Amino acid sequence: MSLDFVIEGCLPMIISVLELMGIFVVTWSALHAFWEYLMNTFCSKCYNLQFELANGLAIGLEFKMAAEILKTVLVRQMSELLILGAVIILRALLSLLIHFEIKAEKSKPDEQ
Repeated sequence: MSLDFVIEGCLPMIISVLELMGIFVVTWSALHAFWEYLMNTFCSKCYNLQFELANGLAIGLEFKMAAEILKTVLVRQMSELLILGAVIILRALLSLLIHFEIKAEKSKPDEQ
C-alpha cells in the first residue's frame, strides 16, 4: 500500500466521515437543547441550555476543523489553499468564541 493510495484514496473518505461526525454532533446538540428548552418551558425544569448547546457546538466544530486540516493535504492550487485557510480561520474564531461563552457560563454560578 503506497502513500499515494492513502492520500488520494482513503483520505477523502476519512474527511467525509469527520465532516459527518461534526454534523451529527451539532445536530444532536441542537435537538437535545431544543428538547430541554421545551422541558424548561412547559415542565419548569432547570437545565443549563446555553452551556450544553455551546459545548456540543464546540465539539462538532472540532470535528469539522479536523476535516479541514486534513483537506490541506489534498490541495492542488493556491486559490484552494487560500479558501481553505479562510475557512479554518473562521472556524477557529468561532471555536474561540464558543469556548469564551462556555467559560463565562461556567463562571456564572460562582458570582451568585
